Amino acid sequence: MALTATIHTFSIQLSDVDRGVYEALEFKAARHPSESAEYLVTRVLAYCLEYAEGIAFSRGLSDPDEPALAVRDLTGALRAWIEIGAPDAARLHKASKAAPRAVLYTHRPPDQIRKLLAGAKIHRTEALELYAFDREFIAALAQRLERRMKFDLSVTDRHLFLTVGDATLSGALEPISLEPG
Repeated sequence: MALTATIHTFSIQLSDVDRGVYEALEFKAARHPSESAEYLVTRVLAYCLEYAEGIAFSRGLSDPDEPALAVRDLTGALRAWIEIGAPDAARLHKASKAAPRAVLYTHRPPDQIRKLLAGAKIHRTEALELYAFDREFIAALAQRLERRMKFDLSVTDRHLFLTVGDATLSGALEPISLEPG
């Protein structure tokens, strides 16, 4: 018998000072049995940080040609391709060709991403946006992951402050440069 996805329900008060986005978000995210808790919370945080009209989760592993998150305009045209984790260079190349904006959010060490993508041919490499979450922050949130989660998320100067229950977690969002140095 095949394992099925676990549905997680999120209720998030988002205050993204960096972008001027203040929203009460309510959504569900399916977690595939092969997906780590760290990957799921990275996906959820990326959804919050990219929140805009037209954002949606993909169908996941059942549709590998789609991004983890996509932002589409009212006509259905892809405006942003958002990847999670550590995709290979070919996937980021495809993303950069398919959408005006390609972004990667990772819970992996930035050096691992640089090494993975070093010297690879990626369309519009200079326009690719790469961000790494603080690994301790992701691990602490993953430990608190529940099927129904409610939390407040504030973003200021690329620093995240998350209040879940009586705990407050914080961590930086580090831009990753592919330039050697």
